[in-house]
Amino acid sequence: MKREFKERTFECRRDGLTIRGTEYRPEGDKLPVAIVCHGFMAFQKTVCQYARALAGMGYAAYSFDFCGGSVLGLGKSDGLTTEMSVLTEVSDLEAVIECVQGLPYTGDELLLMGCSQGGLVSALTAAKHPEMVSRLVLFYPALCIPDDARAGRMMLAKFDLANIPERINCGPMKLGRCYAADVIGMNPFAEITPYCGPVLIVHGTKDRIVNPDYSVCAQEAYANASLRIIEGGRHGFRGKYDEEAIGHLREFATIEI
Repeated sequence: MKREFKERTFECRRDGLTIRGTEYRPEGDKLPVAIVCHGFMAFQKTVCQYARALAGMGYAAYSFDFCGGSVLGLGKSDGLTTEMSVLTEVSDLEAVIECVQGLPYTGDELLLMGCSQGGLVSALTAAKHPEMVSRLVLFYPALCIPDDARAGRMMLAKFDLANIPERINCGPMKLGRCYAADVIGMNPFAEITPYCGPVLIVHGTKDRIVNPDYSVCAQEAYANASLRIIEGGRHGFRGKYDEEAIGHLREFATIEI
């Protein structure tokens, strides 16, 4: 049965920056926690349907805007896009984990979920803190980001690999050198393997931004991962594809509460 829940905003800090997000909280104590991370150029509202689905299952669920991680005017957190990278977003997520797990009504159970770049961030964070993370959910995770950096092309951005500029133009978003430099030497499949808990990976066959082969490789890298392929799904599920993905999420995330 779907649980009722209340919404409220929350804030926490990381290196002097304010991270702003939304809490979706059902009644109860020692609630399991779910944190949902948005993708590149996106913001928390693009993943709120997953947070709401998890809250309806009994989780204290949270979505938030990464610092400098959204197109100007969409994200509510502090920070410059030119100072954002996958690694700064890992730090943001760590700050949110510490904040919400310190609340009087949350328990030790922690589910991390991320979409696209947020999927890579969630996977790296789970690998850094495997003892803290109970379950991991990755929707079309952008494990291609290090390969893209090594190729000198990241989404709409192109640059000289031998001379990465201080500012990188990426369509409506201005990036800093750190965005490429922080991942250029990264092997994501080696980085994520310290996490041995249960993992759900969901990817669409018509994803033109992140090749589904990256999720196949991730499933093989993990010790305990299941991969669900959505036929016809694109990058950023919509409509019936999102309904199918949420069905997989519910099946994986259901726990005795």
